[in-house]
Amino acid sequence: MEILQQLGLALGFATLSGLNLYLTVLVSGLAIRFDWVSLAERYESLAVLGDWWVIGVAGGLFLVEFFADKVPWVDSTWDTVHTVVRPAGGILLALAALGDLDPVVSVVAALLAGGTTLVTHSAKAGGRLLINLSPEPVSNAVASVGEDGLVLGGLTLMALAPAVAFFVFVVLVIVAMVIASKTWGSIRTGGRMLRERFRGKRIEAA
Repeated sequence: MEILQQLGLALGFATLSGLNLYLTVLVSGLAIRFDWVSLAERYESLAVLGDWWVIGVAGGLFLVEFFADKVPWVDSTWDTVHTVVRPAGGILLALAALGDLDPVVSVVAALLAGGTTLVTHSAKAGGRLLINLSPEPVSNAVASVGEDGLVLGGLTLMALAPAVAFFVFVVLVIVAMVIASKTWGSIRTGGRMLRERFRGKRIEAA
């Protein structure tokens, strides 16, 4: 059961980091700092999240993302910038949840965690591009609030029932894979539109 609980936390961190890395770190850090959750000895590596510097930086970046994530095309630009940042963060959080591992196991775990975060990030980014290609700007704010709610709900489940969370996140990752595959065309189209927008701005500035 302990192994399943650790896997639930690791998979949860990897999955949620693809949706909102900074909110995941911020809420986890606050929960640890104010003893909303008690860390078992095997989770000591996660204690660093409760450091005020970590909380402050995560909080500041979350504040920026909170507003950027609700503006059409600004959200997609933000997602593009975080294509590397989110998987890297997901890897660090997942490895911290797993604790001390054999070096070979650590590499395998890092690859799996990074891939998981990339899947949920791709689903988020693809979904946002679909919204940006539609004529309803209000959808951006609704999607952003929904994603933040999913992160908060996921973290709550991880704290209350990490073993159950493992199976829930497995399902979420599968759903994210389907969404990412369905929106791949939108990602390519949106990428071209973003490049054209930046190219147009450079021409105007010249």
